[in-house]
Amino acid sequence: MRIVRLHLRTLARVLWVFPLAIITIPGKATAGSASISPSWSDVIRTSPTTPTLQVVVNPMLRPESPISHRAFQALHRLGANDVRFVPWLPYPQLAVAELKPPGNGKTFWNFKLIDPMVQNFMRATSGHPVIMNFSTIPEWLYRTAKPVDWPANPNQVFWSYEGGTHLRKGGLKKVADYYARLVSWYTRGGLRDEYGHWHRSGYHYHFAWWEVLNEVDFEHHMNVQTYTRMYDAITAAIHKVSPQTRFVGLALAAPSNDLAWFKYFLNPRNHAPGTPLNMISYHFYATPTPKDKPASWPHIFFSQAKGFLNTVRKIQAIRRKLSPQTQTDIDEIGSILPFDTAPKLVRPIPNMYWNLSGAMYAYLFAHLARQGIQIAGESQLIGYPSQFPSVSMVNWNTGVPNARFRVLELLHDNFGPGDRIIATNDHTPGIFAQAFITPAGVRKILLINKRNDVIPVNIPKVRGAIEHWVDQRTAERPPARRTLAHNRLKLRGLAVAVITLKKAQ
Repeated sequence: MRIVRLHLRTLARVLWVFPLAIITIPGKATAGSASISPSWSDVIRTSPTTPTLQVVVNPMLRPESPISHRAFQALHRLGANDVRFVPWLPYPQLAVAELKPPGNGKTFWNFKLIDPMVQNFMRATSGHPVIMNFSTIPEWLYRTAKPVDWPANPNQVFWSYEGGTHLRKGGLKKVADYYARLVSWYTRGGLRDEYGHWHRSGYHYHFAWWEVLNEVDFEHHMNVQTYTRMYDAITAAIHKVSPQTRFVGLALAAPSNDLAWFKYFLNPRNHAPGTPLNMISYHFYATPTPKDKPASWPHIFFSQAKGFLNTVRKIQAIRRKLSPQTQTDIDEIGSILPFDTAPKLVRPIPNMYWNLSGAMYAYLFAHLARQGIQIAGESQLIGYPSQFPSVSMVNWNTGVPNARFRVLELLHDNFGPGDRIIATNDHTPGIFAQAFITPAGVRKILLINKRNDVIPVNIPKVRGAIEHWVDQRTAERPPARRTLAHNRLKLRGLAVAVITLKKAQ
């Protein structure tokens, strides 16, 4: 997960959602019955949406970590397309391949600590397209009051590596060259350094996608004009060494703050001729305030998600007008508890939280499919205390997938591009339902309980169908399964379920 300018970013989100964060929802009372009525002949659209996740580099992904192997195993078993891989700035030695500037005929390229994680990631995602994003620019390319150092211990978090707002003279070309050499290292068997010397790697990976930087509305205080020039230079340089790679731009942290970013970047006239606008990306995290009690979180999370979907609609309208061929990847979807960024407020994370966050992701996945978004990426594989524990998709003590991961697993195994999205009525505010027909003609219904209550659900003609679900009882276990004996079932609090019926006639 990419969190930069931590307190500023958290404050911005809290201020944005504060009016939504004042209603308390009871946690145990049984809600009224829900009635679900899919109109199987009424197709809204065909879904283009891939459910997936991001993997962010931190010490728990290093081979020395006791949970790294199990986490990568879970990623491999999932078998998702378009997984995003992000080495990031709090660990400079794990993210930046040239920490010192070249000089006097000598260069300082060093992949010793980076390569093992890239290798494990590429093995875990073998056979699937990936999105790579080495998001941190070497600090020596920026003008700073004094040189930026970094800890000798690569596992020590260091929030001050990013500094400076203006590149040094000739810096734009040097940034582009840095990324071209980095991509060459992994795709062409090595790199030729600034003095013409060849450094052999032996890697010949295929990178389907390269995302250009990350959360540029926060990092280095870029404006859209600066970022666009940088995007153009980097994509042109990478294209020379990896012509098959396509590109993702923007990766905005707070897309609702300034839609002018999209209006400028998506206008081809603002780019160098021939610059590809393959895909844009941006992020969303639900964030309660420190004063909000867990009982109110379900209302807050789903209210904020609904507000974000309004932002998506606005961005989609801009994209369709300026660059309709450009796709969209919302590649950080999750939630952040305020205790993650305020150490003095640290408290245990309630077990219900993991199901709530997973249910919100499922809700957003369905709505993003309705809006024609190509990729919905949950954030993130591993977080842990001091490193955004509430964003983790695995147990940081054991490496076992938690309920957030299990919800993604449920969606991945049942839905994807090519599904027909069916008009679906759900007659209660507590349940969200969305019916699909798969390309093979199988009818499925996604059910999400948005409350921490048990809600009975009535669905016509589902007797004999198969239900798979994730709830607070399944917890870290794989999705449960049963055959429905009636047209009535119960969804426990914050459950996500998929009902699989017979093939469409």
